[in-house]
Amino acid sequence: MSWNIVLLPGDGIGPEVTRVARAALEQAALQTGIKLNFNSQHFGGASIDAHGEPLTADTLKACQAADAVFLGAVGGPKWDDAPERPEAGLLALRKGLGVFANLRPTSVHPALSDRSPLRQELVEGADMLIVRELTGGIYFGEREVSENSASDKCTYSRHEIERVARVAFEQARLRRGKLTSVDKANVLSTSKLWRSVVSELGAQDYPDVALDHMYVDAAAMHLLRAPRDFDVVLTENMFGDILSDEASMLPGSIGLLGSASLGRERPGLFEPIHGSAPDIAGEDKANPFGAIESAAQLLEAGLGENEAAALIRRAVDRMHANREWTGDLGGDLTCSRLGIRLIEQMEALDNTRQPVLAAG
Repeated sequence: MSWNIVLLPGDGIGPEVTRVARAALEQAALQTGIKLNFNSQHFGGASIDAHGEPLTADTLKACQAADAVFLGAVGGPKWDDAPERPEAGLLALRKGLGVFANLRPTSVHPALSDRSPLRQELVEGADMLIVRELTGGIYFGEREVSENSASDKCTYSRHEIERVARVAFEQARLRRGKLTSVDKANVLSTSKLWRSVVSELGAQDYPDVALDHMYVDAAAMHLLRAPRDFDVVLTENMFGDILSDEASMLPGSIGLLGSASLGRERPGLFEPIHGSAPDIAGEDKANPFGAIESAAQLLEAGLGENEAAALIRRAVDRMHANREWTGDLGGDLTCSRLGIRLIEQMEALDNTRQPVLAAG
């Protein structure tokens, strides 16, 4: 099987972690007998520098024609005064690809439980999936701003809520059968509709999934107090953005987590949840584990290549067990050296192959 992948390295540390992710994809393809074709495009600030806009029509067309899209990172203070910020390209890309469900898994590997800022006994065994609605809500609503006032409109339709809720219910069926829907239905009209639609859908089509509801402020507290209570968390765009960043601290670093943004059809969009970290860009300090996990999600959720995805994750498990980490987790590996060790670990799982990423 041959697959076409568009790479959007983006800004800051994006190119550094994308290089490691690509090496992981190439090695997994080599060891499992699939073929991956890569096409790299400017995106975000890099595209503003090269083309004057964060997402060109040609780049969007290439992404839409691909089987999957991998994004490194986007944004940075360099473009604060640009007519259009790099992040505008990300919102346009999500819309252009029709990806409305963002899947952000968070689990705490046994070797990482003492890396968390929370007590070890609280985070041990935590394993959750946050399903975030991605193309609606306040991030895509009408905006008005003047010298003395500003407004951002948050809007959701029944259709938008139902389609992402179905994704969350289906994911819960694949996991432990529990879904927590997070809203602010005691205050917000959109949340009242959200709770009503999710409740109706659960009763009608997913009676086998245990559904409960939680206000977002209570969920934020419970996430730190008893993270093991969560299985699948469903929430709207802004709440999901905030809660998933909070959840990233459970295993100790935002650099560990990847995400998959999916629509009804290919291509999906896969990216680590961290930002562009311009303060360490070019210093080879970035943690590429989030990008590596995103590469595994690309193979699994994006292409259905489960064997290749499992190979990457088995190698990552070995690295965690050996405490082979970057500095943010207390390790001494650089970003590039971590990538080399990953390929070596993958190679160790199949001694008949040669690694595709060499030292130096």
